[in-house]
Amino acid sequence: MEAARGTTTVTVTDPGEDDGGAAGAGARPVRLFCTDHGGDGPPLLLLHGLAGHCGEWEALAARFAATHRVIAFDARGSGASTRRPGDVTRAAHVRDVRAVARRFGLAGEDTVLVGQSMGGLTALLTAAAHPEVCRALVLIEAGPAGPSPGLPEQIGRWLDSWPVPFPDREAAEAFFGGGPAGRAWAAGLAPGPGGLHPRVDRDVMVATVQENAHRDYWDAWDRVRCPVLVLVLRGEKGTMKPDEADRMRDRHPATRIAVIPGAGHDAHLDNSAAVYGEMARYLRDLRR
Repeated sequence: MEAARGTTTVTVTDPGEDDGGAAGAGARPVRLFCTDHGGDGPPLLLLHGLAGHCGEWEALAARFAATHRVIAFDARGSGASTRRPGDVTRAAHVRDVRAVARRFGLAGEDTVLVGQSMGGLTALLTAAAHPEVCRALVLIEAGPAGPSPGLPEQIGRWLDSWPVPFPDREAAEAFFGGGPAGRAWAAGLAPGPGGLHPRVDRDVMVATVQENAHRDYWDAWDRVRCPVLVLVLRGEKGTMKPDEADRMRDRHPATRIAVIPGAGHDAHLDNSAAVYGEMARYLRDLRR
């Protein structure tokens, strides 16, 4: 039976100090806002990038709901999820993926994790640590390269450059570059005093990338053992370097690489039709 479309909240309780966790004793539960796009078929769990929101996936979700069960959620610290969680480590984000998968009955051999940018890294780490959770990965402008010492400062400067509050939706779309990507980023803002405001906290976003400043994740990539491996989608004008994708394929030869024409880092927004085409071909092959 086809699942009904709707929204819900999944609650995750972070481990406290007594449990060896990073959040500290008495950590508050984290609420994750989820959108169930319905659909009937093999599940797709969609993970957005840093400072984004699950609404970014609307165009792709609408296409795939005809053939797949599609779920997306706002990462901790973003969108309608808990804005200031106590733990923003990569391990915490992996716990969230597992919690959402369990809530919707997705964890299993048919599930494909799809992630863009930081969401792609979360998908990769989830597959590495918990191979039972998914059958395959689709990584959009995401990989294990690092460390990136300047990344926290870069993210802080980027968020500081936002002219908050944005006076209206049109101004926000223009600031974010216009087109589908500009519209998606503007849709992630919320009304407030004087205009539109971010639904992320600057310091939380900077903290979220701290681990990336100090390490790479090639060890995790080497541990990925999905029954079927990975489709890597790189924007023609994106930030993912070609040699990173090539190195991923060298270490896991079953990895496929495709370049999305005309797309930047937000390839799923810049050219959603091409992303859909590459994903659809890959998913058809998985079903065979």
